[in-house]
Amino acid sequence: MITETKPTTHEIAVTVNGAEHSLEVEPRLLLVHLLREKLGLTGTHVGCDTTSCGACTVLVDGVPIKSCTHFAVQVDGREVKTVEGLKQGAELDPIPEEEIRWAISGNICRCTGYQNIVKAVQWAAKNMRESA
Repeated sequence: MITETKPTTHEIAVTVNGAEHSLEVEPRLLLVHLLREKLGLTGTHVGCDTTSCGACTVLVDGVPIKSCTHFAVQVDGREVKTVEGLKQGAELDPIPEEEIRWAISGNICRCTGYQNIVKAVQWAAKNMRESA
């Protein structure tokens, strides 16, 4: 007789971007998937699956970590801040154009050689200045 076992879950309490959450999660659930799939915070990305690109970086108790290699159960009782949580008011802080390439140097982009990323940041900075 084959019996089907239900996956073991753990209840965790985590504060994400200032909001408290109580969630049932499987022990193997990665933090990036908790943020994206359970909390709908899609600013955190899985870019490479090898911790090289930094697209999954979040702050846990103020310390940057790669959420693609961190289990959700490891943030039980802790404070997580995602890119969405970096907003001040309704806007993200602008990044000066001269710092764009330095700021993205921790991300590896094999698709465009950073050109479209730099153009997007320049466009956003220009629009933010014009609307201010």
